[in-house]
Amino acid sequence: MTRRRGRTPWWQPLVVLVALIGLWYAAAASYARQELAFLVPYPHLVLRAMVADPTFTPQLLRNLGNSTVVALTGLVIAIAIGVAWAVLMAQARWIERSLYPYAVILQCIPILALVPLIGALFGYEFASRVIVTVMISIFPMVSNTLFGLQSVDRAQRELFALQGASTWTVLTKLRFPAALPSLFVGLRTAAGLSVIGAIVGDQFFQRGTPGLGVLIQVSTSRLNGPGTFAAILTASLLGVAVFLLFGWLRTLVVGRWSDAA
Repeated sequence: MTRRRGRTPWWQPLVVLVALIGLWYAAAASYARQELAFLVPYPHLVLRAMVADPTFTPQLLRNLGNSTVVALTGLVIAIAIGVAWAVLMAQARWIERSLYPYAVILQCIPILALVPLIGALFGYEFASRVIVTVMISIFPMVSNTLFGLQSVDRAQRELFALQGASTWTVLTKLRFPAALPSLFVGLRTAAGLSVIGAIVGDQFFQRGTPGLGVLIQVSTSRLNGPGTFAAILTASLLGVAVFLLFGWLRTLVVGRWSDAA
């Protein structure tokens, strides 16, 4: 007899959250006794900085908006390039062998080492932030989309070939529908990485409209512990929100049948 997989009860993550907040309070109290409260502030001070500080909260929201624009712009470009790259490699093995190593190389490039070059070539404002975001988030789109396109059942491919289907018909009627679950796995991974890319780019290209990365650095330099933690927590929540958005889109497009995969 097999057990049916159900939803996680709502109280289990809540218990973990309460335990984590308790540990956070304990750590904050320890640092406060050492007169180092700016390193680990109390959670309620961080929450106040996020939602109720008349000076910090408006700035946090503005920087959040700027980072969101960079992350989403980079993510859209990464999706377009990644899917096109994967579709091209899926056409023939020799194309895959020729192009896939460059996707791996792009994933392995130390982005921080390229920051001075990217800044010199493209400036230190919006374009450079987007480029860093694309470079960090593109590989999951390439690898997962390619895996999905190549996972089509052989018998189905042969059936389409017997019917004389064109390459475009096979791609749109067979390969893409079969690749959707894998494609959305890539989307969710790339979505989280795009937020990381926006923060990293923002920290190193500090001209133009500042985002959360700049706010984290400024708050840290001013020993504003609640502000630093508020900006970091906000960046994390942005990544979670984008991740959940694509999870919802996956359920909407491919349905719950893909969960088993």
